[in-house]
Amino acid sequence: MKKVNIAEKLKLFEEHWSPKIIGQLNGQEVKIAKVKGEFIWHDHADEDEMFLIIKGTLKLEFRDHTVTLEEGEMLIIPRGVEHKPIAMEEVHLLLFEPISTKHTGNIEHKLTKKYHDHI
Repeated sequence: MKKVNIAEKLKLFEEHWSPKIIGQLNGQEVKIAKVKGEFIWHDHADEDEMFLIIKGTLKLEFRDHTVTLEEGEMLIIPRGVEHKPIAMEEVHLLLFEPISTKHTGNIEHKLTKKYHDHI
């Protein structure tokens, strides 16, 4: 067991849309990320994904509606649901998802990260 200080971990990197792994449990990864701007439309065919906002405001666009998440709020996106995150200002967030989850689903894009650093 090792205590993790999320605020300290967030100070270790600056890049956006590049999640960092801070823990694993039961086949799941706990990741933190800094995001700003628009991501791409994508889905995760076989995995649910959880977003928890630590700092800022994140909009999650879906094909038929938009959900706005504020600090301290979370949303679980069910597998197979196409979504597009948007952050007008820098947002810090925590992601909880299966280890098998691909960063941009089955879409290859310049934002795709094949591997996530452990910090």
